[in-house]
Amino acid sequence: MLESGSSVLAGMKRNGIATDLPDAVLVSHFHGDHFGGIPYLYLEYTFVNNRDRPLTVAGPPGIEQRVCGLYSSLYGAIQCRDLPFELHYVEIEPGQSVELAGFRCEAFQVPHNAEPFSLGYRIESGQSSLLFSGDSAWTDEFVERSRGTGLFLCECCSMDPLIPLHSSYREILSRRSQLGCKRLLLTHLGEDVRAASGLEIERAYDGMVIEI
Repeated sequence: MLESGSSVLAGMKRNGIATDLPDAVLVSHFHGDHFGGIPYLYLEYTFVNNRDRPLTVAGPPGIEQRVCGLYSSLYGAIQCRDLPFELHYVEIEPGQSVELAGFRCEAFQVPHNAEPFSLGYRIESGQSSLLFSGDSAWTDEFVERSRGTGLFLCECCSMDPLIPLHSSYREILSRRSQLGCKRLLLTHLGEDVRAASGLEIERAYDGMVIEI
């Protein structure tokens, strides 16, 4: 699972995805819409869809403290219970590669206002690969990292550049020919991007299924 925002459980259930399907949750940075749903997964696996196999939660340094602190703030006494499944935390630094649930994940730092930093990931398994921007202003590192990938999931928070923390449609479109991915898909869509018509780049939507 890439990211886990607060609506993750509702989205999975709405789209008929088994909530215990993920073997690992990979987080790009510690903003609430990217990791705030992890405590709800713990509750789901404890009280609703009982989990009996390990779960790995990976992200920037401090991932265990941030997730456990959030869980404790939200659910206090419940957080003190022993979880009925093995839980492993993995800290990832820029430039580091880790193996998660059979996938090789190569991390790199991207420009965004997160502490300690925000990560993008190139993820590979067998002959398949994808690039995930996380939250990021446009960086030419996307050009290099996208080479040979089957899919680039690129954030797009606005049609035109607004602040140097996120990528915009105009920026992405102007650099699309430089990218080396087979397919480019816009995610983390701003309201103006969702409402726009006639876009030349494909947008993600809830329940979308892609085979790489």
